[in-house]
Amino acid sequence: MTDRRAGSPPTQMRTDRLLMRASTPALAQAAIDYQARNAEYFARWDPTRPADHWDLEPTRARLAREEAGFEAGTIWRFWLSLHEAPDRVIGQCALSDVVRGVFQSAMLGYSLDQACVGAGLMQEALRRLLDEAFGPAVSLHRVQASVRPENARSRRVLERLGFRREGFSPRYLFIDGAWRDHETFALIHPGWGEREAPAH
Repeated sequence: MTDRRAGSPPTQMRTDRLLMRASTPALAQAAIDYQARNAEYFARWDPTRPADHWDLEPTRARLAREEAGFEAGTIWRFWLSLHEAPDRVIGQCALSDVVRGVFQSAMLGYSLDQACVGAGLMQEALRRLLDEAFGPAVSLHRVQASVRPENARSRRVLERLGFRREGFSPRYLFIDGAWRDHETFALIHPGWGEREAPAH
């Protein structure tokens, strides 16, 4: 593990199989390659992007903004690589829209290379991220995720991690050319007492 700002995860983490690195412009080309390999696979689930969204300079700028957001404690995105192939990104996961005060909550998002699906890698990465989110350094109370009802694989990942379905949001996001329904899942910090005050 490396740099840690107060209230944030470390900028680099490891699991048994994965290296997890926070957004930085140095990862731009690896992120572009990851998206290019999976563009068709992700199209059903991703919002429509500008034509230059995954060009090098816009990607570097976006990762620089995320790097600043990591430092500010508003978004924590990690790019995933296997230990034996650290230069090849195979996934990403993020806690975004981090709100402190009386809410202490964040939104969870994630994606994985089509070639790596089914090996438990995303569950491994998210478990590590959630350990940090609910650990003493970050100390969130709640993590929420929105999933399209037909995305059975994503639902299973959340359910295996202990997330519970909280509700249904019709026409929630504009995805793949139409307003799509989503379901809301959330996980509450399992060790947070009902009357325990926020730490941040």
